[in-house]
Amino acid sequence: MTTPFGSYELTRFPADPRDRLRAWDAADEYLLHHLDAGTGERGPVDLAGAGQITIVGDRWGALTTALAAYRPTQITDSSLARAATEANLDRAGIGTSKSTVTLLTTQDAPPERIDVLLVRVPKSLALLEDQLYRLAPHVHAGTVIVGTGMVKEIHTSTLRLFEKILGPTRTSLAEKKARLIFCTPQAAAGAGTTPWPVTYTVDEDGGSGAGLTVVNHAGIFCADRLDVGTRFFLQSIPTNTDGARVVDLGCGNGVVGTAVQVADPDAEVVFTDESYQAVASARATYEANVRPGRRTAEFLVGDGVAMLPPSSVDLILNNPPFHSHQATTDATALRMFAQSRKALRTGGELWVVANRHMGYHTHLRRLFGNSEVVASEPKFVVLRAVKREARPRPM
Repeated sequence: MTTPFGSYELTRFPADPRDRLRAWDAADEYLLHHLDAGTGERGPVDLAGAGQITIVGDRWGALTTALAAYRPTQITDSSLARAATEANLDRAGIGTSKSTVTLLTTQDAPPERIDVLLVRVPKSLALLEDQLYRLAPHVHAGTVIVGTGMVKEIHTSTLRLFEKILGPTRTSLAEKKARLIFCTPQAAAGAGTTPWPVTYTVDEDGGSGAGLTVVNHAGIFCADRLDVGTRFFLQSIPTNTDGARVVDLGCGNGVVGTAVQVADPDAEVVFTDESYQAVASARATYEANVRPGRRTAEFLVGDGVAMLPPSSVDLILNNPPFHSHQATTDATALRMFAQSRKALRTGGELWVVANRHMGYHTHLRRLFGNSEVVASEPKFVVLRAVKREARPRPM
């Protein structure tokens, strides 16, 4: 990526030379060129003397890496984005010492005073709402606020949130299908509080999740009700696990793993997701339903089950995503499947719910040597793959 601040070799995380998706796009470039031009909403932007710069929602660290000389603070919901940022900074010879870049999550308290706020508009409007409410008390009348995103990511509802929470808002002309958002903060605009997290109870048609209390922090898919894929999955998942070590992989709000724990108090459940918001939701859902004194669950933020020891898990339950921001891709799911085979003990099982058109049975059969349809309906399918003993190689 070539910018007015320098040229950088950037990758997503985990780095994959076969991945054709870039670690930046025209929205990142547009914002960086705007900042270099020094034409802020109310006059020139002197980044060197601007004070505290906060970058929210940086997809893969492109903005943070380019602006590292100005000691920004990055706030992200994605542990993969954070890992990508660290790798890209290291590749640029910058690193993340306290004298350069500060990395925070969406669950951390923002900087006390923010002088320049740069917002990469997220796919989730709810996550944007929650973050703007959290940031509003930390901006002041002189804060420079600039958002960026592709045209298809910025809607009237996006601008209304900036206007409602922070202050008067306008947009730039489009450039390479990207657009900027300019917002002038007003003290009265940020007087409200975030409505997140939200809580609901799973209805009687929710299979093994029926009656559970679900807590969703902002940004979790299908915030106010059980999504149809998870509902279908809960009709089929094994809950009589006989004290097994079970992973809720890509746990989201954690309702699947919590259903297992409630049904089998002896189960050893691990919740894992790359989203800090998701793992916070899973922890809250678990604590709302599991009585104190039962086995304590693990909550891990990171790249699938890559952090678990090989051959350490009996059962993995997975509702894999098929989007990476706006891009449709099966790369995340296939990585989850490969990681699962490594983490499972011999005889361990991977259960997957997915849209039928994704054709995951083919990938599972290639990876595990087997794939069984447990349940199906016109839109979704539940698949089961078993890790068999490795076949001896012919002499």
